[in-house]
Amino acid sequence: MKKLWLLLPLLLLLSACGTAKETSSKQETKDLKKVTLVLDYVPNTNHTGIYLAKEKGYYKEAGLDVQIIEPGDNSTSIGLVGADKAQFGVSYQEDVTYAHADGQNIPVKAIATVIKHNTSGFATLSDSNIHSPKDFEGKTYAGWQSPSEEAVLKAVMEKDGGDFSKLTMVGSNGEGPESLGKSSDIQWYFEGWDMIKAKEAGIELNYIPLKELDERLDYYTPVIITNDQLIKNDPGLVQSFMDATKKGYQEAIKDPNDSAKLLQKYAKGNDRTFLEESQAFLSKNYTDDPENWGLMEEKVWRNYTAFMQENGLIKQDVPSKELFTNQFIK
Repeated sequence: MKKLWLLLPLLLLLSACGTAKETSSKQETKDLKKVTLVLDYVPNTNHTGIYLAKEKGYYKEAGLDVQIIEPGDNSTSIGLVGADKAQFGVSYQEDVTYAHADGQNIPVKAIATVIKHNTSGFATLSDSNIHSPKDFEGKTYAGWQSPSEEAVLKAVMEKDGGDFSKLTMVGSNGEGPESLGKSSDIQWYFEGWDMIKAKEAGIELNYIPLKELDERLDYYTPVIITNDQLIKNDPGLVQSFMDATKKGYQEAIKDPNDSAKLLQKYAKGNDRTFLEESQAFLSKNYTDDPENWGLMEEKVWRNYTAFMQENGLIKQDVPSKELFTNQFIK
């Protein structure tokens, strides 16, 4: 009984400390500015820096409580950020351009590129005898069936002397590289994700990078976007968010393996070995200048806008100043 009375003050003290810590933690969260970030797709190694910034407390240090939404649909990010229902989003250069083209006035702007160069291209089986876009004649391409996708295929085939009318286009069945040589001959892959999945499945592929087919196809994908009004009314918030996000990507560049381990918590269904290989690729390709991660060139925006206009995707030119700013990452 005497021991119990000796123990009671300690238990009361521990209980009080626990309550104080919980109250303090709730107060800290309450004091943070709540913002929402909408992804373009399910969590993957394009997003590692964002999750690192959240998990390692970089957003919290910047005074932010960041909620990450995973819709699996890029159009959602443009719409929500444009309508000021979310403060930040992940999108693509072409969609930011569409948002401002031909009478559209969705007030979004790119504030960083996640990857410095376009790391996507066309994949075919290594024994398919398809080595250039001209070889696409008589073959079947499976993809998302978007207007820009068709325009790119038509442009690169014609530039290579091919006849686009001889290419059959179908919707993707979602089976990935296993369907190559069966329901389709050509697919559009991201080198740091799809090509690695194919390698793990033991499927040997040929890969034709887009940026080698036309300089203008070396566009930014993905990009981080925000609302024009937020830039105007609260640039400090945008700066705080980007400082923390940049720190996250710099951390991913520095330590790919640890970053892949952390990402696995969110990129469920992907094994560690795959994520480590994917992260190793992305960590080398986010940028060749970590101090200036996210920096964009006006030439890249002008080039792809010109490509879109030339191929009938938009009717009029869109000034680059409406589409992006480096204000928050310099």
